[in-house]
Amino acid sequence: MRNLPTASLLLAAAGLTLAGCGENAALPVAAGTGPKPELPAPNEESIMPTVHIATATGWPEGAKPTAAQGLGVTAFAEGLDHPRWLHVLPNGDVLVAESNAPPKEESTGIRGWVMGLVMSRAGAGVPSANRITLLRDANGDGVAETKSAFLENLFSPFGMALVGNDLYVANADGIVRFPYEEGQTKITAPATKVVDLPAGLNHHWTKNVIASPDGKLLYATVGSNSNVGENGMESEEGRAAIWEINPATGDHRIFASGLRNPNGLDWEPTTGALWTAVNERDEIGGDLVPDYMTSVKDGGFYGWPYSYYGQHVDERIQPQRPELVAKAIAPDYALGPHTASLGLSFSNDETLTPQFANGVFVGQHGSWNRKPRSGYKVIFVPFTNGMPSGQPVDVLTGFVTEGGDALGRPVDVRPDNKGGLLVTDDVGNKVWRVGATTAVGEAATQ
Repeated sequence: MRNLPTASLLLAAAGLTLAGCGENAALPVAAGTGPKPELPAPNEESIMPTVHIATATGWPEGAKPTAAQGLGVTAFAEGLDHPRWLHVLPNGDVLVAESNAPPKEESTGIRGWVMGLVMSRAGAGVPSANRITLLRDANGDGVAETKSAFLENLFSPFGMALVGNDLYVANADGIVRFPYEEGQTKITAPATKVVDLPAGLNHHWTKNVIASPDGKLLYATVGSNSNVGENGMESEEGRAAIWEINPATGDHRIFASGLRNPNGLDWEPTTGALWTAVNERDEIGGDLVPDYMTSVKDGGFYGWPYSYYGQHVDERIQPQRPELVAKAIAPDYALGPHTASLGLSFSNDETLTPQFANGVFVGQHGSWNRKPRSGYKVIFVPFTNGMPSGQPVDVLTGFVTEGGDALGRPVDVRPDNKGGLLVTDDVGNKVWRVGATTAVGEAATQ
Protein backbone atom coordinates (compact mmCIF):
# COMPACT_ATOMS: atom_id res chain seq x y z
CA MET A 1 0.00 0.00 0.00
CA ARG A 2 1.31 3.44 -0.93
CA ASN A 3 1.82 6.09 1.73
CA LEU A 4 -0.39 9.12 1.43
CA PRO A 5 1.55 12.32 0.67
CA THR A 6 2.31 14.52 3.65
CA ALA A 7 0.82 17.99 3.93
CA SER A 8 4.17 19.61 3.17
CA LEU A 9 4.62 17.55 0.02
CA LEU A 10 1.11 18.35 -1.12
CA LEU A 11 1.68 22.05 -0.61
CA ALA A 12 4.96 21.87 -2.47
CA ALA A 13 3.35 19.98 -5.34
CA ALA A 14 0.52 22.50 -5.48
CA GLY A 15 3.00 25.36 -5.58
CA LEU A 16 4.88 23.76 -8.43
CA THR A 17 1.66 23.15 -10.31
CA LEU A 18 0.46 26.72 -9.94
CA ALA A 19 3.82 28.21 -10.83
CA GLY A 20 4.77 25.76 -13.59
CA CYS A 21 7.53 23.21 -13.24
CA GLY A 22 9.81 21.05 -15.38
CA GLU A 23 12.28 21.55 -18.21
CA ASN A 24 12.00 23.82 -21.22
CA ALA A 25 11.72 22.45 -24.74
CA ALA A 26 14.91 22.89 -26.75
CA LEU A 27 13.32 22.96 -30.19
CA PRO A 28 10.55 25.05 -31.77
CA VAL A 29 7.22 23.35 -32.44
CA ALA A 30 7.98 23.56 -36.18
CA ALA A 31 10.89 21.14 -35.72
CA GLY A 32 8.39 18.50 -34.59
CA THR A 33 5.99 19.16 -37.46
CA GLY A 34 5.80 17.67 -40.93
CA PRO A 35 6.58 14.34 -42.62
CA LYS A 36 10.04 14.04 -41.05
CA PRO A 37 9.99 15.61 -37.56
CA GLU A 38 13.16 16.11 -35.56
CA LEU A 39 13.29 13.58 -32.72
CA PRO A 40 15.96 14.42 -30.12
CA ALA A 41 17.14 11.97 -27.48
CA PRO A 42 14.48 11.46 -24.79
CA ASN A 43 14.86 12.94 -21.32
CA GLU A 44 14.55 10.50 -18.46
CA GLU A 45 11.19 10.41 -16.72
CA SER A 46 11.12 12.58 -13.61
CA ILE A 47 9.16 12.24 -10.39
CA MET A 48 6.98 15.16 -11.43
CA PRO A 49 5.94 15.84 -15.04
CA THR A 50 6.53 19.20 -16.66
CA VAL A 51 3.52 21.34 -15.79
CA HIS A 52 2.85 24.54 -17.72
CA ILE A 53 -0.87 24.83 -17.80
CA ALA A 54 -2.86 27.68 -19.31
CA THR A 55 -5.49 28.54 -16.70
CA ALA A 56 -8.99 28.31 -18.13
CA THR A 57 -10.81 31.65 -17.78
CA GLY A 58 -13.25 31.89 -20.70
CA TRP A 59 -13.79 34.81 -23.05
CA PRO A 60 -14.48 38.36 -21.87
CA GLU A 61 -17.64 39.91 -23.26
CA GLY A 62 -17.23 40.59 -26.97
CA ALA A 63 -13.85 38.86 -27.29
CA LYS A 64 -13.21 36.13 -29.84
CA PRO A 65 -10.34 34.24 -31.49
CA THR A 66 -8.32 35.64 -34.35
CA ALA A 67 -9.05 34.25 -37.81
CA ALA A 68 -6.53 34.08 -40.65
CA GLN A 69 -6.38 36.94 -43.12
CA GLY A 70 -9.43 36.96 -45.34
CA LEU A 71 -11.55 35.06 -42.83
CA GLY A 72 -13.93 36.11 -40.08
CA VAL A 73 -15.16 34.35 -36.96
CA THR A 74 -18.44 34.57 -35.05
CA ALA A 75 -20.06 32.61 -32.25
CA PHE A 76 -22.34 30.05 -33.90
CA ALA A 77 -23.68 29.08 -30.44
CA GLU A 78 -22.93 30.12 -26.86
CA GLY A 79 -23.76 29.04 -23.33
CA LEU A 80 -22.97 25.37 -23.93
CA ASP A 81 -21.66 22.95 -21.30
CA HIS A 82 -18.18 21.71 -22.25
CA PRO A 83 -18.90 21.20 -25.98
CA ARG A 84 -16.56 18.62 -27.47
CA TRP A 85 -17.55 16.92 -30.72
CA LEU A 86 -19.64 17.85 -33.75
CA HIS A 87 -21.78 16.21 -36.40
CA VAL A 88 -23.44 18.10 -39.25
CA LEU A 89 -26.72 16.51 -40.35
CA PRO A 90 -27.79 16.46 -44.02
CA ASN A 91 -30.38 19.22 -43.48
CA GLY A 92 -27.72 21.52 -41.97
CA ASP A 93 -28.65 21.03 -38.32
CA VAL A 94 -25.58 20.67 -36.12
CA LEU A 95 -25.22 18.17 -33.28
CA VAL A 96 -22.75 18.95 -30.51
CA ALA A 97 -21.77 16.53 -27.76
CA GLU A 98 -21.63 18.33 -24.41
CA SER A 99 -19.47 15.95 -22.48
CA ASN A 100 -16.64 15.36 -20.06
CA ALA A 101 -14.89 12.42 -18.45
CA PRO A 102 -17.02 9.80 -16.71
CA PRO A 103 -16.32 8.81 -13.10
CA LYS A 104 -12.97 7.06 -13.14
CA GLU A 105 -10.24 5.73 -10.97
CA GLU A 106 -7.40 8.16 -10.49
CA SER A 107 -3.72 7.48 -9.93
CA THR A 108 -2.80 7.54 -6.26
CA GLY A 109 -0.02 9.57 -4.66
CA ILE A 110 1.33 13.01 -5.44
CA ARG A 111 1.36 12.54 -9.21
CA GLY A 112 -2.33 11.65 -9.37
CA TRP A 113 -3.25 14.47 -7.01
CA VAL A 114 -1.30 17.03 -9.03
CA MET A 115 -2.79 15.76 -12.29
CA GLY A 116 -6.25 16.34 -10.83
CA LEU A 117 -5.30 19.95 -10.12
CA VAL A 118 -3.88 20.34 -13.62
CA MET A 119 -7.05 19.10 -15.31
CA SER A 120 -9.19 21.33 -13.12
CA ARG A 121 -7.16 24.41 -14.00
CA ALA A 122 -7.35 23.47 -17.67
CA GLY A 123 -11.13 23.52 -17.55
CA ALA A 124 -11.60 19.74 -17.62
CA GLY A 125 -12.83 19.33 -14.04
CA VAL A 126 -16.55 19.95 -14.59
CA PRO A 127 -19.10 17.10 -14.47
CA SER A 128 -20.26 15.69 -17.79
CA ALA A 129 -23.56 17.06 -19.13
CA ASN A 130 -24.05 13.68 -20.88
CA ARG A 131 -26.05 15.41 -23.59
CA ILE A 132 -26.13 15.95 -27.33
CA THR A 133 -27.61 19.30 -28.31
CA LEU A 134 -29.07 20.27 -31.67
CA LEU A 135 -28.19 23.70 -33.07
CA ARG A 136 -30.29 25.12 -35.90
CA ASP A 137 -29.43 28.04 -38.16
CA ALA A 138 -32.86 28.47 -39.72
CA ASN A 139 -32.17 31.67 -41.69
CA GLY A 140 -28.72 30.63 -42.96
CA ASP A 141 -26.80 33.60 -41.56
CA GLY A 142 -24.09 31.45 -39.98
CA VAL A 143 -25.44 31.76 -36.44
CA ALA A 144 -27.72 29.25 -34.72
CA GLU A 145 -30.91 30.90 -33.51
CA THR A 146 -32.10 27.93 -31.47
CA LYS A 147 -30.69 25.02 -29.55
CA SER A 148 -32.49 22.05 -28.07
CA ALA A 149 -31.61 19.02 -25.99
CA PHE A 150 -31.53 16.35 -28.68
CA LEU A 151 -30.38 13.34 -26.62
CA GLU A 152 -29.97 13.22 -22.85
CA ASN A 153 -28.81 10.84 -20.12
CA LEU A 154 -25.93 9.49 -22.17
CA PHE A 155 -22.58 8.29 -20.76
CA SER A 156 -19.85 10.78 -21.68
CA PRO A 157 -20.86 10.87 -25.37
CA PHE A 158 -18.35 11.91 -28.00
CA GLY A 159 -18.45 10.74 -31.64
CA MET A 160 -21.63 10.59 -33.77
CA ALA A 161 -22.42 9.07 -37.16
CA LEU A 162 -25.62 9.04 -39.21
CA VAL A 163 -26.30 6.16 -41.61
CA GLY A 164 -29.67 6.46 -43.29
CA ASN A 165 -32.16 6.80 -40.41
CA ASP A 166 -29.79 5.32 -37.83
CA LEU A 167 -27.86 7.70 -35.57
CA TYR A 168 -24.88 6.10 -33.84
CA VAL A 169 -23.42 7.62 -30.68
CA ALA A 170 -20.10 6.62 -29.14
CA ASN A 171 -20.42 6.71 -25.36
CA ALA A 172 -17.38 6.16 -23.17
CA ASP A 173 -18.37 2.50 -22.71
CA GLY A 174 -19.87 1.55 -26.06
CA ILE A 175 -21.71 2.46 -29.24
CA VAL A 176 -25.50 2.81 -29.24
CA ARG A 177 -28.05 3.44 -32.00
CA PHE A 178 -31.12 5.67 -32.15
CA PRO A 179 -33.79 6.13 -34.84
CA TYR A 180 -33.59 9.52 -36.52
CA GLU A 181 -36.03 11.44 -38.69
CA GLU A 182 -34.87 14.49 -40.61
CA GLY A 183 -35.86 17.74 -38.96
CA GLN A 184 -36.63 16.36 -35.50
CA THR A 185 -35.28 18.36 -32.57
CA LYS A 186 -35.39 15.64 -29.91
CA ILE A 187 -35.05 11.86 -29.77
CA THR A 188 -36.97 10.11 -27.00
CA ALA A 189 -36.70 6.53 -28.28
CA PRO A 190 -34.51 4.23 -26.16
CA ALA A 191 -30.99 3.38 -27.24
CA THR A 192 -30.12 0.06 -28.86
CA LYS A 193 -26.69 -1.25 -27.92
CA VAL A 194 -24.45 -2.00 -30.88
CA VAL A 195 -21.23 -2.99 -29.14
CA ASP A 196 -19.43 -2.53 -25.83
CA LEU A 197 -16.12 -0.66 -25.90
CA PRO A 198 -13.35 -0.96 -23.30
CA ALA A 199 -14.15 1.15 -20.24
CA GLY A 200 -12.95 1.28 -16.65
CA LEU A 201 -10.10 3.45 -15.34
CA ASN A 202 -10.70 5.63 -18.45
CA HIS A 203 -7.33 7.32 -18.66
CA HIS A 204 -8.42 8.26 -22.20
CA TRP A 205 -12.21 8.16 -22.26
CA THR A 206 -13.14 9.79 -25.57
CA LYS A 207 -14.56 7.41 -28.19
CA ASN A 208 -15.11 8.64 -31.73
CA VAL A 209 -17.07 6.85 -34.46
CA ILE A 210 -17.54 7.30 -38.20
CA ALA A 211 -19.20 5.17 -40.85
CA SER A 212 -17.59 3.71 -43.94
CA PRO A 213 -18.59 5.52 -47.14
CA ASP A 214 -21.09 2.77 -47.96
CA GLY A 215 -22.49 2.79 -44.42
CA LYS A 216 -21.96 -0.93 -43.87
CA LEU A 217 -19.21 -0.64 -41.25
CA LEU A 218 -18.34 1.63 -38.34
CA TYR A 219 -14.87 2.65 -37.19
CA ALA A 220 -14.35 3.63 -33.56
CA THR A 221 -11.36 5.03 -31.68
CA VAL A 222 -10.35 3.63 -28.29
CA GLY A 223 -7.53 5.41 -26.44
CA SER A 224 -5.05 3.80 -24.07
CA ASN A 225 -5.61 3.39 -20.34
CA SER A 226 -2.24 4.92 -19.45
CA ASN A 227 0.61 7.08 -20.68
CA VAL A 228 2.96 4.19 -21.51
CA GLY A 229 1.47 1.05 -20.03
CA GLU A 230 2.16 1.91 -16.39
CA ASN A 231 -1.22 0.51 -15.32
CA GLY A 232 -0.36 -2.90 -16.70
CA MET A 233 -0.83 -4.17 -20.22
CA GLU A 234 -3.77 -6.27 -19.09
CA SER A 235 -5.72 -3.02 -18.72
CA GLU A 236 -4.92 -2.16 -22.35
CA GLU A 237 -6.79 -5.07 -23.91
CA GLY A 238 -8.56 -3.77 -27.01
CA ARG A 239 -7.29 -0.24 -26.41
CA ALA A 240 -4.90 2.15 -28.18
CA ALA A 241 -6.67 1.06 -31.34
CA ILE A 242 -9.25 1.69 -34.01
CA TRP A 243 -12.03 -0.89 -34.11
CA GLU A 244 -13.95 -1.99 -37.18
CA ILE A 245 -17.56 -2.86 -36.29
CA ASN A 246 -20.45 -4.42 -38.16
CA PRO A 247 -23.43 -2.43 -36.79
CA ALA A 248 -25.92 -5.05 -37.94
CA THR A 249 -24.38 -7.82 -35.81
CA GLY A 250 -22.02 -6.13 -33.34
CA ASP A 251 -19.13 -8.23 -34.68
CA HIS A 252 -15.87 -6.36 -34.46
CA ARG A 253 -12.13 -6.59 -34.90
CA ILE A 254 -9.07 -4.47 -34.31
CA PHE A 255 -8.49 -2.55 -37.55
CA ALA A 256 -5.26 -0.86 -36.40
CA SER A 257 -3.36 -0.82 -33.10
CA GLY A 258 -0.47 0.88 -31.31
CA LEU A 259 -2.26 4.25 -31.53
CA ARG A 260 -1.93 5.79 -28.04
CA ASN A 261 -4.96 8.09 -28.15
CA PRO A 262 -6.66 8.43 -31.54
CA ASN A 263 -9.51 10.92 -31.76
CA GLY A 264 -10.22 12.58 -35.10
CA LEU A 265 -11.29 10.31 -37.97
CA ASP A 266 -12.11 11.14 -41.58
CA TRP A 267 -11.91 9.75 -45.10
CA GLU A 268 -9.42 11.44 -47.42
CA PRO A 269 -11.52 12.40 -50.46
CA THR A 270 -8.96 11.62 -53.19
CA THR A 271 -7.73 8.17 -52.14
CA GLY A 272 -10.57 7.12 -49.85
CA ALA A 273 -8.05 6.28 -47.10
CA LEU A 274 -9.00 6.51 -43.44
CA TRP A 275 -7.00 9.15 -41.53
CA THR A 276 -6.77 9.74 -37.80
CA ALA A 277 -5.27 12.29 -35.40
CA VAL A 278 -3.34 10.73 -32.49
CA ASN A 279 -2.06 12.13 -29.19
CA GLU A 280 1.33 10.63 -28.39
CA ARG A 281 3.06 9.93 -25.05
CA ASP A 282 4.31 12.33 -22.36
CA GLU A 283 7.15 12.68 -19.86
CA ILE A 284 10.23 12.22 -22.02
CA GLY A 285 10.71 15.89 -22.79
CA GLY A 286 9.06 18.95 -24.27
CA ASP A 287 10.16 17.95 -27.77
CA LEU A 288 8.86 14.38 -27.58
CA VAL A 289 6.75 12.84 -28.81
CA PRO A 290 5.05 14.76 -31.64
CA ASP A 291 1.33 14.20 -31.93
CA TYR A 292 0.50 13.16 -35.46
CA MET A 293 -2.00 12.42 -38.17
CA THR A 294 -1.69 9.42 -40.41
CA SER A 295 -3.44 7.28 -42.96
CA VAL A 296 -4.47 4.08 -41.23
CA LYS A 297 -3.50 0.73 -42.71
CA ASP A 298 -5.66 -2.33 -42.13
CA GLY A 299 -3.78 -4.45 -39.60
CA GLY A 300 -1.17 -1.75 -39.06
CA PHE A 301 0.72 -1.39 -35.75
CA TYR A 302 1.92 2.14 -34.86
CA GLY A 303 4.26 1.47 -31.97
CA TRP A 304 2.53 2.29 -28.70
CA PRO A 305 3.72 1.68 -26.04
CA TYR A 306 6.95 -0.05 -27.12
CA SER A 307 8.13 2.50 -29.66
CA TYR A 308 7.24 5.87 -31.09
CA TYR A 309 7.34 7.38 -34.55
CA GLY A 310 8.09 4.06 -36.09
CA GLN A 311 10.85 2.12 -34.40
CA HIS A 312 12.21 4.58 -31.80
CA VAL A 313 12.22 2.37 -28.72
CA ASP A 314 10.73 3.64 -25.45
CA GLU A 315 13.05 2.18 -22.81
CA ARG A 316 10.51 2.73 -20.03
CA ILE A 317 8.47 -0.27 -21.17
CA GLN A 318 9.48 -3.61 -19.70
CA PRO A 319 9.52 -6.25 -20.92
CA GLN A 320 10.27 -5.03 -24.40
CA ARG A 321 8.57 -6.44 -27.51
CA PRO A 322 11.18 -6.20 -30.30
CA GLU A 323 9.02 -8.28 -32.64
CA LEU A 324 6.32 -5.60 -32.46
CA VAL A 325 8.77 -2.71 -32.76
CA ALA A 326 10.17 -4.28 -35.91
CA LYS A 327 6.83 -3.85 -37.68
CA ALA A 328 5.85 -0.45 -36.23
CA ILE A 329 4.69 1.98 -38.92
CA ALA A 330 5.92 5.58 -38.85
CA PRO A 331 3.07 8.10 -39.09
CA ASP A 332 2.61 10.22 -42.19
CA TYR A 333 2.72 13.70 -40.65
CA ALA A 334 3.74 15.14 -37.28
CA LEU A 335 1.55 17.84 -35.71
CA GLY A 336 3.99 19.15 -33.09
CA PRO A 337 4.84 17.82 -29.61
CA HIS A 338 2.11 17.93 -26.96
CA THR A 339 -0.27 19.96 -29.15
CA ALA A 340 -3.18 17.66 -28.17
CA SER A 341 -4.42 17.47 -31.74
CA LEU A 342 -8.00 16.17 -31.54
CA GLY A 343 -10.44 17.15 -34.29
CA LEU A 344 -9.57 16.25 -37.89
CA SER A 345 -11.76 16.98 -40.92
CA PHE A 346 -10.97 17.21 -44.61
CA SER A 347 -12.10 20.26 -46.53
CA ASN A 348 -14.04 20.47 -49.77
CA ASP A 349 -14.29 22.94 -52.65
CA GLU A 350 -16.83 25.02 -50.74
CA THR A 351 -14.91 25.38 -47.47
CA LEU A 352 -13.77 28.93 -46.71
CA THR A 353 -11.61 30.21 -49.61
CA PRO A 354 -9.74 28.45 -52.46
CA GLN A 355 -6.62 28.27 -50.26
CA PHE A 356 -8.43 25.75 -48.08
CA ALA A 357 -10.09 23.66 -50.80
CA ASN A 358 -7.76 20.65 -50.60
CA GLY A 359 -6.43 19.59 -47.22
CA VAL A 360 -7.32 18.88 -43.63
CA PHE A 361 -8.29 21.02 -40.64
CA VAL A 362 -6.97 20.02 -37.20
CA GLY A 363 -8.16 21.27 -33.82
CA GLN A 364 -5.26 21.52 -31.37
CA HIS A 365 -6.56 21.55 -27.81
CA GLY A 366 -3.19 22.67 -26.43
CA SER A 367 -0.44 21.41 -24.16
CA TRP A 368 -0.42 21.20 -20.38
CA ASN A 369 3.12 19.82 -20.06
CA ARG A 370 5.33 21.77 -22.45
CA LYS A 371 7.30 24.98 -21.94
CA PRO A 372 6.71 27.02 -24.00
CA ARG A 373 3.13 25.97 -24.74
CA SER A 374 2.13 24.31 -27.99
CA GLY A 375 -1.20 24.00 -29.78
CA TYR A 376 -4.20 26.08 -28.68
CA LYS A 377 -5.21 26.79 -32.28
CA VAL A 378 -6.83 25.44 -35.42
CA ILE A 379 -4.51 24.66 -38.32
CA PHE A 380 -4.88 23.59 -41.94
CA VAL A 381 -2.48 21.21 -43.69
CA PRO A 382 -2.62 21.30 -47.51
CA PHE A 383 -2.83 18.01 -49.43
CA THR A 384 -1.83 17.01 -52.96
CA ASN A 385 -2.71 13.64 -54.47
CA GLY A 386 -4.03 12.39 -51.15
CA MET A 387 -0.99 13.24 -49.01
CA PRO A 388 0.20 16.29 -47.00
CA SER A 389 2.10 18.69 -49.23
CA GLY A 390 3.17 21.64 -47.12
CA GLN A 391 3.53 23.29 -43.76
CA PRO A 392 0.50 24.00 -41.54
CA VAL A 393 -1.38 27.27 -41.93
CA ASP A 394 -2.91 28.90 -38.85
CA VAL A 395 -6.67 29.26 -39.27
CA LEU A 396 -7.79 30.30 -35.78
CA THR A 397 -5.50 31.57 -33.01
CA GLY A 398 -5.64 33.87 -29.97
CA PHE A 399 -6.96 31.32 -27.49
CA VAL A 400 -4.24 32.08 -24.87
CA THR A 401 -3.31 35.50 -23.50
CA GLU A 402 0.26 36.71 -23.07
CA GLY A 403 -0.23 36.18 -19.34
CA GLY A 404 -1.00 32.50 -19.86
CA ASP A 405 -4.79 32.44 -19.44
CA ALA A 406 -6.76 30.16 -21.75
CA LEU A 407 -9.73 32.11 -23.03
CA GLY A 408 -10.74 29.00 -24.91
CA ARG A 409 -9.48 25.64 -26.15
CA PRO A 410 -10.44 24.32 -29.60
CA VAL A 411 -11.49 20.67 -29.87
CA ASP A 412 -13.37 19.51 -32.95
CA VAL A 413 -13.37 21.08 -36.42
CA ARG A 414 -16.06 20.44 -39.01
CA PRO A 415 -17.02 22.05 -42.36
CA ASP A 416 -20.68 23.03 -42.15
CA ASN A 417 -21.34 22.39 -45.86
CA LYS A 418 -22.33 26.03 -46.23
CA GLY A 419 -18.84 27.36 -46.81
CA GLY A 420 -17.89 27.70 -43.15
CA LEU A 421 -15.87 25.80 -40.57
CA LEU A 422 -17.32 25.01 -37.13
CA VAL A 423 -15.03 24.75 -34.11
CA THR A 424 -15.98 23.59 -30.61
CA ASP A 425 -14.44 25.44 -27.65
CA ASP A 426 -14.80 23.54 -24.38
CA VAL A 427 -13.42 26.33 -22.18
CA GLY A 428 -15.31 29.17 -23.84
CA ASN A 429 -18.43 26.92 -24.00
CA LYS A 430 -19.05 28.03 -27.56
CA VAL A 431 -19.13 26.77 -31.10
CA TRP A 432 -17.28 29.19 -33.34
CA ARG A 433 -17.91 29.55 -37.06
CA VAL A 434 -15.11 30.61 -39.36
CA GLY A 435 -16.16 31.96 -42.75
CA ALA A 436 -14.87 33.94 -45.68
CA THR A 437 -17.08 36.79 -44.49
CA THR A 438 -18.22 37.49 -40.93
CA ALA A 439 -21.81 36.44 -40.35
CA VAL A 440 -24.21 38.81 -38.64
CA GLY A 441 -26.74 37.46 -36.14
CA GLU A 442 -27.34 36.53 -32.56
CA ALA A 443 -25.98 33.19 -31.35
CA ALA A 444 -28.32 30.77 -29.60
CA THR A 445 -27.87 30.87 -25.84
CA GLN A 446 -31.19 29.49 -24.65
